Amino acid sequence: MNIIIAGAGKVGFNLAKTLSIGHNVTVIDKNSQALDRIQESLDILPLRGDVEDANTYKSFTGQEIDLFIAVTNIDNVNLVSAMMVDATLHVKRKFVRVQKYFFQEQIIQKKLDIDKVIFPLKLASRAVSSLLKYPKANNVKFFKYTPYKLISVMVSSITLPQTIHSDVFKIVGIERKKDFFIPDENIEILPNDLVYFFGDEKEIKQVCQKLDLDNMLDIQKCVVFGGGELGIEIARELLKVDKDVKLVEKDLKLCEIADEELRGKVSIINYKYGSHDIFEDEGLESADIFVAATNNDEYNIIKCLEAKESGIKKVVAINNEMEYYNLMHSLGIVVVRGPKMSAYNTIMEEISSTGVVIQKSYCGAKAVVFMRKVFPSSKLIDKVIKPLHVKESGVFYIRENVMHSLKEKIKLQENDLIVAFSAVKISSKVKEWIYEL
Repeated sequence: MNIIIAGAGKVGFNLAKTLSIGHNVTVIDKNSQALDRIQESLDILPLRGDVEDANTYKSFTGQEIDLFIAVTNIDNVNLVSAMMVDATLHVKRKFVRVQKYFFQEQIIQKKLDIDKVIFPLKLASRAVSSLLKYPKANNVKFFKYTPYKLISVMVSSITLPQTIHSDVFKIVGIERKKDFFIPDENIEILPNDLVYFFGDEKEIKQVCQKLDLDNMLDIQKCVVFGGGELGIEIARELLKVDKDVKLVEKDLKLCEIADEELRGKVSIINYKYGSHDIFEDEGLESADIFVAATNNDEYNIIKCLEAKESGIKKVVAINNEMEYYNLMHSLGIVVVRGPKMSAYNTIMEEISSTGVVIQKSYCGAKAVVFMRKVFPSSKLIDKVIKPLHVKESGVFYIRENVMHSLKEKIKLQENDLIVAFSAVKISSKVKEWIYEL
């Protein structure tokens, strides 16, 4: 594919790094230093220019651009660049990152002919909010074609080893001592495992209660540490589900902005020093959940550990850098993707997915799930398919809301859903199989 990326920041760099393998990638930015850093590391074409200026795109005249991705740090620049590239070139698909959420999303998307608008702040804040519905869960993923959920739970250290079987959910991954694997049906779940279940959420919730003996079943009191844009957005989402929210921030100006944005509905706590005493002084230790939502992963980890030490059972850290993911897990911290990681992963999932196959990553991008639905007009109806015999993968099919392991030949029926889970290192084989059905 011919791909243009507007913005050479962190998200633009990571997208270019991934997409430059097998694709022609051009990165456009005003910042020559940022472009130099990218060119030193990647085999891409850097172009210094103003992405809001139609003249910047003239060198691409006559070329067919498969994908345009606008990921600068300024919303208006991203939206205008999508307009300019559309007026200048023939572009098949356009993705735009927008920090500030607006309710007229579909109207703007249609007017500007944008295929996908990504709201990273909203993605991260909703991921935190979803944990309140699943208080025992570490993470929850939703899917387009099925009500089934992908839910992970951290097994308590005092939980006895056990084997779990069910007709309504499957174990589709275990992270054990930093290693991820997809187990067979007779795997014994051990203390401190991070277990991924896929299936009926009600049944999974009941199992999570047996495995996680640490966290409460009801979350009411919430503490958000960090009063920037993300902290405000998380607090706003928590208010929507009628939670008692306290927001902690040391910058007085940010406290004032947060108070205005949240209309005085959140208790804003301004502290001058980063002392552990704040948990006792402000009564934070009585919280049911603590969310560290600064832009600094190391600081988030420290604050989560202080929260755990003060007695808060469920602690959540916003993860901005992948290298801290394993450390957070090993410390018993629930990990939620930060805005930049959310933007990157959402864009990559959108690129990798088609109208036929949906692709999502999980377990910190150590694993991938693929879904393919048999639509009424599909050529797959009545086709006989064979099982996929690849290690570190699990394949199932859902028929009339019942999930079955794909262990032998089956004849596909209308509305069947094929679901395949795999470790990322062998995901190319699984992807090839499901696309070629």
